Amino acid sequence: MAFKFRPVDGSFYDLFSTSANHLVVGAGLLSEMLSGTGDREDIARRMREAEHAADETTHQIVKRVNSTFVTPFDREDIYSLASGLDDVMDMMDEAVDLILLYNVTELPAETSEQVEVLRRCAELTAASMPGLESMAKLDEFWIEINRLENTGDKSYRRILAGLFNGERDALEVIKVKDVIEALEGAIDAFETVANIVEQIAVKES
Repeated sequence: MAFKFRPVDGSFYDLFSTSANHLVVGAGLLSEMLSGTGDREDIARRMREAEHAADETTHQIVKRVNSTFVTPFDREDIYSLASGLDDVMDMMDEAVDLILLYNVTELPAETSEQVEVLRRCAELTAASMPGLESMAKLDEFWIEINRLENTGDKSYRRILAGLFNGERDALEVIKVKDVIEALEGAIDAFETVANIVEQIAVKES
């Protein structure tokens, strides 16, 4: 019987968990921004700090890949997963920044559904990253992320339909549309992360 020996570098799993936890922070700040109860400039500042921290973790992952002879799974998959997690944070940061810069004071009620989807996706991702080490039960992760992405798509379409019903000022429509598209982009980026995790699990099974 042939045995495959692969030295385990646990730092990759820790870094991916750290990266995913940044997303939980970002989703919380996004929810805070949409609640309309906090200091918007302070929330945006904290989001920028969280985004910079996420960038630093991504750089650490890349640096680790480049300095490690044997990686836990394919290098390209590590790069893709690190980049996918970073993309989610970038899109959430963009949404917060747009709300501040555009001085958006009112968003469609359905926007809260998008933010709830993002919050749930962030929590699931953070809970699932440690599972990369054993590849156990990760199918539950990507199946649920896909379901949530479909929920987000439905909310996005409803918001768009409401935006173009003629009741809003044209400039306001443009501002709100940019914000909800950033939110939709973050949800789509979570699905990309789930797809990458699925690819990794299939290769390693």
